[in-house]
Amino acid sequence: MCGRYAASRGPEELVGAFGVQQWEARETLAPSWNVAPTARVHAVLERPVKGEAAAAFPPGPVRQLRALRWGLVPSWAKSPEGAAKMINARSETLHEKPSFRAAFAARRCLLPGDGYFEWVTAAAERQLEEQGRKKRPRKQPYFVTPADGSVMAMAGLYEFWRDPTLPPDHPEAWWVTCTVVTTDAETTPLAGAAGGEGPQSLADIHPRMPLVLTPDRWDAWLDPARTDPDDLRTLLEPPPAGMMRAHPVPTEVSNVRNNGPELLTELAAPEVGTLF
Repeated sequence: MCGRYAASRGPEELVGAFGVQQWEARETLAPSWNVAPTARVHAVLERPVKGEAAAAFPPGPVRQLRALRWGLVPSWAKSPEGAAKMINARSETLHEKPSFRAAFAARRCLLPGDGYFEWVTAAAERQLEEQGRKKRPRKQPYFVTPADGSVMAMAGLYEFWRDPTLPPDHPEAWWVTCTVVTTDAETTPLAGAAGGEGPQSLADIHPRMPLVLTPDRWDAWLDPARTDPDDLRTLLEPPPAGMMRAHPVPTEVSNVRNNGPELLTELAAPEVGTLF
């Protein structure tokens, strides 16, 4: 699962990292160290440029940096009320789920970030069981990030939804929303984990993780000409062993109102429980 992540890089850095050809200053987002569902997020995608800007580009798909709402609203939805529940899409069923099938075939994107947060409860739950208590345990947050400090590129899907309550020329008549593709974390050992303390794989923190794509898969994932489901499913492999690292961070990140670089502070030990 991915329900919170950090994205502090500015558009200029993202344009260079992803080879973006077009972006508009009005879609620039402020840095965020606590991105939450329904927030607007930067996304890299490929599609023809429309409007006055189209004259500056040849026909065909153009790599763009856009600001989308996190929480996918299918084109056929009657309302956007379920967006907060559509922040993730399981990679194993993208090709068959009605909510994601069309987007998987034609509207794929990359969602840049610094890393994502996940909460561990196992240690606290064990302690409560030993004490015979049933109180809901506090959760220890971990920050998972590329071990080399590079930008994290999460596989995503995006979709267009027309708000029937607004006139066609209203600026909010069309919603462009997105979801993070997730995968099994079981086969993803962490960097520096072998023989050391702390979680050994991402599955020790949570059984699911965002599908983080290596740069060699970016072009293929973004290419709208690739529409065959069997071909696209070859791109859904989890990241290689050692690509990601994880460290405990302050529990303040659990409150979505908190937002600042201090939320990524690497703690010497977890604040909650004794799992690692």
